[in-house]
Amino acid sequence: MNTSKITVIGSIIVIILIISIPTIYKVVNMHQKNLYRVVEEKIIDSAKKCYYENVCEGPNITLEVLYEKNYLEEVSNPVTKEVYNKDSYVKVEGNTFAFVVVE
Repeated sequence: MNTSKITVIGSIIVIILIISIPTIYKVVNMHQKNLYRVVEEKIIDSAKKCYYENVCEGPNITLEVLYEKNYLEEVSNPVTKEVYNKDSYVKVEGNTFAFVVVE
């Protein structure tokens, strides 16, 4: 093989890597964000149901309360597979619900 063929093949490989590595990173990152969003929505929906049925009261609804009242089964982080701390809570402000993770 002469050097021009090696240069062309090397250039093609470099171009493929330049395109594929950021694309793969973006796809994996979006997938992880979607996993977090789904778990968060599940927790918030359970907290809303508990709150609107007047079973859970106060500005913070902990996962422990949701577990005890059977509104939610044990939930884990979808990426690391670690179970969320029972002290993590859903913060209620008016009609806004937000999940807060406690380490």
